[in-house]
Amino acid sequence: MADIRACEQCGAVFVPRREHARFCCVRCRAAWNREHLGDPVAGASALLWSITAMSEAIARLPQGRTWDPARACASVGEAVWRVTLVDATLVRHHPEAYDAAVAIQSPAQRQLIEATLAGLRYVRNQAGGEADLAQFIQATPGSRAGSGRITGWRWKPVPLPVLVSLPQRAQAWEMTRYQAYQAELAGHAIGEIFHRAAIFLTLTAANVGSLADLANAGVSNGPR
Repeated sequence: MADIRACEQCGAVFVPRREHARFCCVRCRAAWNREHLGDPVAGASALLWSITAMSEAIARLPQGRTWDPARACASVGEAVWRVTLVDATLVRHHPEAYDAAVAIQSPAQRQLIEATLAGLRYVRNQAGGEADLAQFIQATPGSRAGSGRITGWRWKPVPLPVLVSLPQRAQAWEMTRYQAYQAELAGHAIGEIFHRAAIFLTLTAANVGSLADLANAGVSNGPR
């Protein structure tokens, strides 16, 4: 059965293109934003801060050593959370810029980027803590345990998830994310995946009008 839902603005029934789609069309989304959202400059400032936090979390990964597994997992977990937070913010609040960034990619690159981000969402959903995250990452094959850098570690294949506790609609979305993880993350270096995601999200955010204005004005301070 197709996933259908009601538009939060006009009530029309539609088939969502994305998991968190709330509106049937651009016009309804714009109308809802005018009625409910606050200062667009404040929202852009928060996005700019989120982009900065994501970049810093990823930049710290090469500095981490794997002799401390708990700290390594915590660093990877923070990077996963930061990337998926920026991705969700862009998808929900700046879909035009997001769609434009996706549209200019070649079909193969588009599939790669979308699957990469979906795979990271799967990690975010399934890894509730350091112990869970350890099930997703492993030392580089052939390297001595605890040696090397975190970015050289790899995402490892994981078994099918148990999703019976989720509603049928949520099961379908989570299975799609799992398949994306297996296809584009498993077997690849952690640093490679974060680098790919960060480049796309940073370039996408640069196309958000209010964010670009803030960046040009040198406004980059966010919550402390």
